[in-house]
Order: sequence, then structure tokens, then C-alpha cells
Amino acid sequence: MRIGVVAPASVGNKDAEAPFIAFAALAYPEVDLVIHPQCWEVAGHFAGDDARRASAFLEFANDPGFDAIWCLRGGYGSNRILPLVLPQLGPAARHKSYLGYSDIGFLLGALYARRIGRPVHGPMASDIRRKDGDATIARSLGWLARGDRAGLEPGLDGRPAAAFNLSILGALIGTPYLPDLTDHVLLIEEVSEPMYNIDRLLFHMGHATQLKGIAGVRLGAVTAVQPNEPEWGDSLEFMIRRWCGDLGVPYLGRAEIGHTQANRVVPFGIA
Repeated sequence: MRIGVVAPASVGNKDAEAPFIAFAALAYPEVDLVIHPQCWEVAGHFAGDDARRASAFLEFANDPGFDAIWCLRGGYGSNRILPLVLPQLGPAARHKSYLGYSDIGFLLGALYARRIGRPVHGPMASDIRRKDGDATIARSLGWLARGDRAGLEPGLDGRPAAAFNLSILGALIGTPYLPDLTDHVLLIEEVSEPMYNIDRLLFHMGHATQLKGIAGVRLGAVTAVQPNEPEWGDSLEFMIRRWCGDLGVPYLGRAEIGHTQANRVVPFGIA
């Protein structure tokens, strides 16, 4: 099993994030983990400029010697390389898994829309920094290397599913990069937003014509909520039920995804 690590978005922190290499070598000796040097490059906010990040992604995606692409971290920027990457993905790219979450949802959604490879929402290499981060990234490595289902989100019920950060989902709506999610259970999560903006994002979801055919919505972790002035009155439970009602789909309860140690693996489609 050969897994390539790339950074399609924000710049990484080599000192803080590199321990995932040692963990993978000890816990998953069957994995040949190849870290693209682009991961540690800096171009302002990004891990290399758009052309560099696109080139690194394409180099590994189009190499038949790699079985999977694992993203180092999110942040912001994977959307900027979509027009550079998608037209140049070759046959080898269609036979890989692509794993990440947060900003990487741009890539996962666009790949799934074109049925390229096997997009997977799950912990990234940089999650090694979390408390008990070895257990967090083990869910992703276990799924990629061994097909270990122990790390899957426990509420997956055999129906097709897809998982997104709510802000990323909102940015995808209305673009050609949002996949057809008809009959899918949609899992969403959010981080570092005030409640009023979460409500606005849920409104956008609840009135998106592209989502009218989904099977239902599950809500993951909503963390690091920013202060709201004046204090916000509605609960998350009220908000999600209201906007699912407007969308005309059931609210199916909570999900174990998000910017937390407990983030679980959600393969797009049927696991």
C-alpha cells in the first residue's frame, strides 16, 4: 500500500505535524508513506502557489504507483486548484482513494461529481497534533491500508452518504463542483463560526435546489463557536430542524464528524 501525502490548501507546520510519519511507520508497517516536498513549501497563506499545489496533486494522482492520496491539512485553498487539476486527471487517478475533510471538501465534492476515484471524508495527517491524535489518524490509515471499518462513522446505515463542512458545502452550492446527492444522507459539521452565520449557512442549505433530493441530514460537531453579540437565542437543534423542514427532508440526528479528536471516516457513496 503506497499512500501519497499532499497539501492542496494552507501551509503546513513541519515540526508540529511530522510525527504522523513515525506513527504510520510503527503502526502500519505495510504502508509506504510518501510525503511530497510541496507540503512544507510556503507561498503566503498557501503550501506553494496554486500552480505548485495543483502540480503536486496531479503528480501523485496520475501516478499508478500510488493507491491513495491523503491530505496533510485543510485551511483554505483547495478550491483554487480545481480548474487546474480536474481537466488533467488521467486513468490512474480514477483508481485511488482521496481522503481529507474541512477545506478538502472542495476536492472531494468535485471528484465525486465526476466519479473520479473514491473520495473519503476523514482525519488528515495533521490531526496527529490533537490529544490522542494517533487514534484519530489511525481511523484514516486503517481504512486506507486495511479497509478497517472500525473507524467508520457509526451511523452509516447502508444508504449512500457524503460529508462536508457546512461553509464548504455552501460555497459549492450553485457550482459545477457540487455532486448530485440525490438519495444521499448528508452529514455536516462546522468550526469557528458565530451562531448567526451557522444559521445563515443552514438557510442556504435549506433552500438549495441542488439538495432537494437528499435522503436527510445529520449534524456533526459544531465547535469553537465564536461569540455572538447580542447573545444568540436559538439552539442548534431548533435551527437544524427548521432548515431541514424548509428543505423538505428529515433531520436524522447527530453524527461523529467534525474538527475534533472523534472525527470519523465517511466514504462518499456506500461504505
